[in-house]
Amino acid sequence: MPPRIVGHYGPESPTGSGLDFIYPKENRGLADLVVDNGAIISEFPLGTPPSPQNFPIRNRIIAGMALGVTVVEAAEYSGSLITVRFGLEFGREIFAVPGNITSAQSFGPHALIRQGAKLVASWQDVVEELPHSIRERIFAPLVAQMQAVPEPQLDGAEARVWKALSLQEPTSIDTLLAKLPLPTSEVYSALLALEMAEHVRQLPGKKYIRRL
Repeated sequence: MPPRIVGHYGPESPTGSGLDFIYPKENRGLADLVVDNGAIISEFPLGTPPSPQNFPIRNRIIAGMALGVTVVEAAEYSGSLITVRFGLEFGREIFAVPGNITSAQSFGPHALIRQGAKLVASWQDVVEELPHSIRERIFAPLVAQMQAVPEPQLDGAEARVWKALSLQEPTSIDTLLAKLPLPTSEVYSALLALEMAEHVRQLPGKKYIRRL
């Protein structure tokens, strides 16, 4: 496993300060835990106190270290959107969690979704966009758990469709129809029944994956 470089040890980090300033102070114990298991980084010299103008600079580090940027809440002029801009410059994936349309904090996520950011309804929506090697590391323990759990009691077309699907890789409807010697109507009917029973999820592009 590659060494872990950890910069996010508080609600607003990597810190917009020197390494000798832990902000907020109540995160001292968490910072110590990070040091024991990885590293805290900052490009500000020792003695630099936390300051609002330092946070966008800090956000550039976050965007650069991450595989993607997920925005949960962001007002129209939120610093989170600065992080998104850095992420786009670095070629990172951009995700957004939709919110209440009457909330000012939903402006950012909704604007990003309109511009092409991936809508996030669950953690799987994020993991599906990660490189294959990263997905495998995340899913490996989950797959082991799933294998220890009895498969759902299915029969007929539903059972055949279920077995043709994967927990890790989404399968397109065209691939399913090519793999299964079943009428198209039966495959669609089985998929709908499996979705209703929460055994599978439909993803954008008419792709399907087993639900954890």
